[in-house]
Amino acid sequence: MRLGNWLALFVALVLAAEIARLTRQRALRRERWRRFFKHRTTSWGLGILAFLAIVALAAPLVAPFGPGDQLGIVDLRNHPPSWAFVLGTDVLSRDVWSRVAWGARVSLGIGALGALVAVSLGTLVGATAGYYSRWVDALLMRGVDVGLALPRIFILLMAVALWDGLPFAALVLAIGLTSWLGTSRLVRAEVLSLREREFVVAARALGAKTGRVIFRHVLPNAAAPIIVSAALGVGNVLLLEASLSFLGIGVAPPDPSWGSIIAEGASTIYTAPWTILFPGLAISLVVMSLNAVADGLRDALDPREEAA
Repeated sequence: MRLGNWLALFVALVLAAEIARLTRQRALRRERWRRFFKHRTTSWGLGILAFLAIVALAAPLVAPFGPGDQLGIVDLRNHPPSWAFVLGTDVLSRDVWSRVAWGARVSLGIGALGALVAVSLGTLVGATAGYYSRWVDALLMRGVDVGLALPRIFILLMAVALWDGLPFAALVLAIGLTSWLGTSRLVRAEVLSLREREFVVAARALGAKTGRVIFRHVLPNAAAPIIVSAALGVGNVLLLEASLSFLGIGVAPPDPSWGSIIAEGASTIYTAPWTILFPGLAISLVVMSLNAVADGLRDALDPREEAA
């Protein structure tokens, strides 16, 4: 057989192998999406999160009033829900629906960005500790143990004691930098189980640098628990922000958040319960939806399901 024929055969085999690989990847992606939407609660969770995200992004369009507009301090004070005011008004005659819509921007923004900071830092620390092991692992994990032993709310109280209401960016950093400890332990456990796998050993043998091995080979194979942790982390950060705002040390007024709306309506819980009912319901819906989505992601990315 001529050299040209051998070359054509080799190219054909390579193309066939590549097509087979792409076909397997496409089938795997379809199977993952099928498992993700297998649970009805996952679809409901995505729908609720999408609706609230749209409300937050389109707050200037869907909110008939500004978050601080006082519509009538005498006549419209604690006005019950009606056609004019869908969710009623509060003690200062502000439209509750408008405040909930504008507050979604703050609460969801802090939840998403705070979880992003926490997951990024936790992944970096956990991957470093798990891959290098020995004294690096001991030093980093002892620091994590100390951080977990301290009450997070106490650390945040000390951090915000220096300010009379934290700005948005500072609050995101304060919450994110105190929420990464659990993620770091989770990532460390995954990296410890992956660092001696054949593909990692082969990458090191081929001369790949440490950073490339970690970010190109180890972390992509540990993505499943990281993604699930990120989904759950948004809900945890959202609840923490609501707690801080309820205590009056969260987002600085006049910007509303769901937690600060609840705090301002707590004094009228018996005479105007709608002022705290709807922001509280929004927080509950977001947390339950994120848990449903995280459950679907766990099933979709579970390698044991793929092996089965």
